[in-house]
Amino acid sequence: MTTNAKPTLSLGPVYFLWDGPKWRDFYFRIADEAPVEHVTLGETVCSKRQHFSEPHVADVIERLEAAGKRVTLSTLAMVTLERESRHVRDLIRDSVHPVEANDLSALGLLRDRPHSIGPLVNVYNAATARMLADRGADNICLPPELPARSVRQMIGAMPDFSFEIFAFGRMPLAISARCAHARSKGLTKDNCQFICGEEPDGLPLRTLDRQSFLALNGVQTMSSSCVVLIDDLAALVEAGLSRVRLSPQDCDMVKVARLYRAVLDGQIDGEKALAELAGIYPGVGFSNGFLHQQEGAAWVSRGRTAAMGRD
Repeated sequence: MTTNAKPTLSLGPVYFLWDGPKWRDFYFRIADEAPVEHVTLGETVCSKRQHFSEPHVADVIERLEAAGKRVTLSTLAMVTLERESRHVRDLIRDSVHPVEANDLSALGLLRDRPHSIGPLVNVYNAATARMLADRGADNICLPPELPARSVRQMIGAMPDFSFEIFAFGRMPLAISARCAHARSKGLTKDNCQFICGEEPDGLPLRTLDRQSFLALNGVQTMSSSCVVLIDDLAALVEAGLSRVRLSPQDCDMVKVARLYRAVLDGQIDGEKALAELAGIYPGVGFSNGFLHQQEGAAWVSRGRTAAMGRD
């Protein structure tokens, strides 16, 4: 499918533990300065963190909506406790905003209600996407591990449906009932002392050879590298992509959003934007390997690969 429509830009939920004022001020600035149309917010990784952001949620939503942003609320990615189950039920029952499901346990409650599917739900083919759409989903953010071929096939099979791609941020790879982040500091999950807040961009892990490997974020395991698809946007837009998602990192996300918007609008090419992005988020490796059917941590430049239409 080829389309002239420009994808909208979206911002996913903050996966990391930021203190309440930092979380609030981040979204206030997004509301006032970032060229994003959709914002998904809410605790996704660990229910113990909710009390940091909850006092500020109403003010953040009001500020975002006053700026014309469309707000979606995220469910938890793993529900293991009764209080977590109650939270998801209450969120879905009481929210006047659309809800994004990041765990299959939410789907039964969302059936026949408009909702979106987050990148933590495995949607790998058009049959799964069609089933979710039939149950009420109106947007699916595809998992970051999908190759371009699969993305194109799904868009081609459902050309009138809204597909979103994870285009910036550390990849969410796994989530566990145990907290490796706390364990690495000699603590347990039940007595974690919110130690993950000491690493607002994740705790880097290295191999015995001192090579960057993964990043810990509480109970979540993430990639060490940051997915950056800014130089791949043209082919994705040509395929008919509806939305481009940025996942918040501890860097200037307003500048990141402006760069992605500029590329989508044809004001700057992806290669130049990539160089600028390296200055905005320094010291972190970039990757796009999964999109090009290589290992996820790989970086594939335009000079090393054929156009995605021929991958």
